[in-house]
Amino acid sequence: MAAASPIAFLDLPQIEERLKGLDLVGLMEGAFAAFSRGEAVVPTPGELLLRDPPGEVHIKYGYLTGSDTYVIKIASGFWNNPERGLSSSDGLLLVFRKETGELAAVLNDRGRLTDLRTAAAGAVAAKHLAPERVDAIGVLGCGIQADLQVQLLQSVRPCRDIVVWGRNPERASAYARRMQDKDFSVEIVSSPSEVASRCRLIVTATASPSPLLQWSDLHPGTHVTAIGADSANKQELDETIIRNADAVVTDSRVQARSRGELGRAFGVDINAMNRVIEIGEIVLETAKGRVKPDQITVSTFSGLAVQDIAIASAVLKQP
Repeated sequence: MAAASPIAFLDLPQIEERLKGLDLVGLMEGAFAAFSRGEAVVPTPGELLLRDPPGEVHIKYGYLTGSDTYVIKIASGFWNNPERGLSSSDGLLLVFRKETGELAAVLNDRGRLTDLRTAAAGAVAAKHLAPERVDAIGVLGCGIQADLQVQLLQSVRPCRDIVVWGRNPERASAYARRMQDKDFSVEIVSSPSEVASRCRLIVTATASPSPLLQWSDLHPGTHVTAIGADSANKQELDETIIRNADAVVTDSRVQARSRGELGRAFGVDINAMNRVIEIGEIVLETAKGRVKPDQITVSTFSGLAVQDIAIASAVLKQP
């Protein structure tokens, strides 16, 4: 019997070192383009929801047709963890050889790669959909994505002014301190509608089960990147926003039918869902993003395995 091929084990410090120099936004653009070209096999994600303490586990997996590996990613979110001094997210990625099924690599990233690829996807959306000039970035939420989304946005819509709302005042204050330490100016406001009144680029990054923004809150020229509602039990935007927006963009129309904003607004209405644009189609220039300054645009992503495949492959290729 032939000897088993060696397995690469990478812990978080090693992964962080390999991340240096990677163009994460460009990497996600390429991943979305590959998906919309039909070059990715990504089955329906697995999902485990927990009530006490509240949390969730997502299992995403797939491969690129031209690749010699497949990837299985496990990522979790436990919302009470910050109260224990722990990160709310965790996870790892397993990379297997497609020819034999052998385990090739374990990326024990503790959820870091999922967090970064999610934030980079938000930057891709803003690159193609947000107004050219951004005077302030609006943020709903105070967790990891509230940090990372703003940081990754700097490569496509540079802006150091943040207007933030958080359900928990202590967490909102902690968020403001963290971002001020990164040389951002942060103003905490009392409601999501106040964020919308002040900002034309808004990121919603919460686990809210009910809408935080209404159609009447949004002003012409606004783009909203909604990244929190990645399962059927979450919703950050009122359904009228999805129905009335000039352009609605997602990562996968098929995956969006059963979760988050699009699932609530359109459900099994295939005709309505077919009018939704995939971000990969915009990257490929087979569809258009923002075409007029006064448009209201929305991107709502639930996260694709193709993103995990792309970032895992890039990390493994780094010396």
